[in-house]
Amino acid sequence: MSTTNATAAPVFGENNTVYVAVEISRKSWVFGIKSPTRDRIGLHVLPAADTDALKTLIEEQQARAERVLGQQVRVLCCYEAGYEGFWLARWLDQFMSIETIVLDPASLLVNRKAKQRKTDRIDAKKMVRALLAHDRGDSSVLSQVRVPNVEQEDRKRLLRERNRLVKDRTSKTNSIKGLLKLHGIFDLDPRSKDFEARFNEVKTAYGTPFPAQARKEILRILDRMQLAEKQIAEVEAERDEVACKGATIAIADTVAGSDEQVAAKIATLSQLKGIGANDATLLVNEVFYRDFRNRRELAGWVGIAPTPHASGDTERDQGIGGDGPGWIRANLIQMAWRWVRYQPDSALSKWFEKRTAGAKGRMRRVMIVALARKLLIALWRFCETGLVPTEAKLA
Repeated sequence: MSTTNATAAPVFGENNTVYVAVEISRKSWVFGIKSPTRDRIGLHVLPAADTDALKTLIEEQQARAERVLGQQVRVLCCYEAGYEGFWLARWLDQFMSIETIVLDPASLLVNRKAKQRKTDRIDAKKMVRALLAHDRGDSSVLSQVRVPNVEQEDRKRLLRERNRLVKDRTSKTNSIKGLLKLHGIFDLDPRSKDFEARFNEVKTAYGTPFPAQARKEILRILDRMQLAEKQIAEVEAERDEVACKGATIAIADTVAGSDEQVAAKIATLSQLKGIGANDATLLVNEVFYRDFRNRRELAGWVGIAPTPHASGDTERDQGIGGDGPGWIRANLIQMAWRWVRYQPDSALSKWFEKRTAGAKGRMRRVMIVALARKLLIALWRFCETGLVPTEAKLA
């Protein structure tokens, strides 16, 4: 009979785990801590982002519990997703090897009373209780946010920077148009190449020279708008370079999650007529980098899955869930309109036209959301498996 010196890994549960919830604010951080040696949830307040004090606090709580219990104790931490992002979860994993759950604040159960007491201390205790229930196996008490790695998060910056620059350019354009309209000028486009030459010669609608101070303001706004246009061109050149690079790479020959695989997926999606580099970059870097188990999970995350309401004899549809990022949903709907235009012979476009035959206005707007859901799933399958959407044309 043989014996082994291998020691079985400890099984962690409520009786040998320190539960830590962090309520983050700009002024201070409130920690709710439930130790296995105590029945009550302790509260501690530390300066905001003071990682040294945080490390000391957690190590003290863990050491005290191990000393009392005489066995190894793990630490399980959580905090709400928000302005601070995911750096704390990465720091706890890298420097303290602590498992951290970043939770969706909207998933926590709340009292339905009209008025509720809300303080950072109350929220910290609420998170500790939710963390306890989640660790026992009740997955309904909170929704866990997927923490992207640094590379995945960094890839999102390019498209998000472009979106901000486009908004900035639009804001500057509208400001110039507004100042021109104050003096009855409606036929000058600030984004035209000859705007400055025409603006130097323009007169007000009442025949006088354009006011000097307003002229200076417009020229200063124009400088900022042109800077935004220059940076948009630089960002779009970087975006297109990734797609061009991916055109020479086969997805099967890449490492999962690598820059080469991302570039190959963007190039693959861009092959479809009506799907541009911007659409493909958005889908790959913002949506498809996640691990979705099925089409329902994909549509649910984006927020275009139906929301039924059935109780007793009442049964109705409440429309789409709207759970995911609104700007991604808006881009998907624009993508669906372009698909109908550039892929009229595809099965998806025929499905849409059949159900909206003769309809106008609201009915088409409702059905385009349904088409956006179907298109999203078809593009996901095409990106992951190479299955081309039925009767779709490649550019």
